[in-house]
Amino acid sequence: MNFSKRILDLQESPIRKLMPLAIQAKLSGKTVYHLNIGQPDIPTPAVFFEAIASHQHKVLRYAPSAGEPELIKSIQAYFYKDGIYFDEDEIIVTNGGSEALIFTAIALCDPGDEIIIPEPFYTNYNGFMMQTDVKVVPITTRAKNGFHLPSKSEIESLITPRTKAILFSNPGNPTGVVYSKKELQMLAEIALGHQLFLISDEVYRKIVFDGEECVSIGSIKGIEDRAIIIESVSKRYSSCGARIGSVQSKNKALMSQILKLAQSRLCVSTINQIGATALYKLDDDYVETVRKEYEERRNVVLAGLANIPGVFCEVPKGAFYQIVTLPIKDAEHFISWMLTDFDVDNETVMLAPAEDFYATKALVKNEVRIAYVLEAKLLKRAMEILKLALEKYLKTNQ
Repeated sequence: MNFSKRILDLQESPIRKLMPLAIQAKLSGKTVYHLNIGQPDIPTPAVFFEAIASHQHKVLRYAPSAGEPELIKSIQAYFYKDGIYFDEDEIIVTNGGSEALIFTAIALCDPGDEIIIPEPFYTNYNGFMMQTDVKVVPITTRAKNGFHLPSKSEIESLITPRTKAILFSNPGNPTGVVYSKKELQMLAEIALGHQLFLISDEVYRKIVFDGEECVSIGSIKGIEDRAIIIESVSKRYSSCGARIGSVQSKNKALMSQILKLAQSRLCVSTINQIGATALYKLDDDYVETVRKEYEERRNVVLAGLANIPGVFCEVPKGAFYQIVTLPIKDAEHFISWMLTDFDVDNETVMLAPAEDFYATKALVKNEVRIAYVLEAKLLKRAMEILKLALEKYLKTNQ
């Protein structure tokens, strides 16, 4: 039996591929602290479920392909608060930010075209591009520079006649980097000079720390027809399972092409759009409470890592992830070992190996991604376990 080259070449999720080991660890009686996946434990706001419960129509109908009008208006209002203005036909609701990215790649690229992405990046970007036969061209960023962008000339050296766009997340997953306005203006200059699109994944935009401001690409003047924003309720509202995202652009011609794709999959879940509309109507106090919670969690993780010899990490300024360099040779082996051969009072920790967040293979093998998605007391315990795990591992496996 033969399968397509596309599916055979598609990588496993590095976030999930070690899950069988975690499941086996749990079956053996261990508690596993999951810091490997960006699944928030903050309760989903009650308004989501209340809005769904109050839906009294006798028939659960198809929603419009572009999205429920009330949800689109709520998304408009969300951007309006930051001085970013979208018409109703400049917003299309999608099945999570994932579908928004896939639709955007299909609309912009022919098979073999290229999209430039700063690495390390959210691993599913690679999967999305492979599904659409688009080549990922990485811009390598380094921990020692806080994962900020390299020079304009270095980025421009990667552009070829097949380059169609630059894709980035801001704040960054998996690094927690927050790009400065100066960096975004540099990308804008590159886009204008080379007739490229800028795809800004802004799912984490309101989750920033230390007084930082995360500037939306929609705030950069002069590139309105080149800017594409990916949005989602998953992280900010702790509603990953709702699968409600959206794509936004002032380029009406592009949006009309993406609408064709939305029509071909009929619609996004009507009932979840009703719940998501209520989420977008929450006031800024809710988002600020969430932001403060993640900042506290980040600080707990940083304090714990500071007590572990040989560990290096930059201070993440946003999202709820960070890349950490460990004093080991092979992070995936270490993570597997923690699940299969290590515990402290029947407790262990699961991280994500960072190697597969890079498109440049074998660039790093001793980095991990930590998702600080558990409450502070659990994170503190997880860091204590990680310290003990490294001490034992270095004695027996290096």
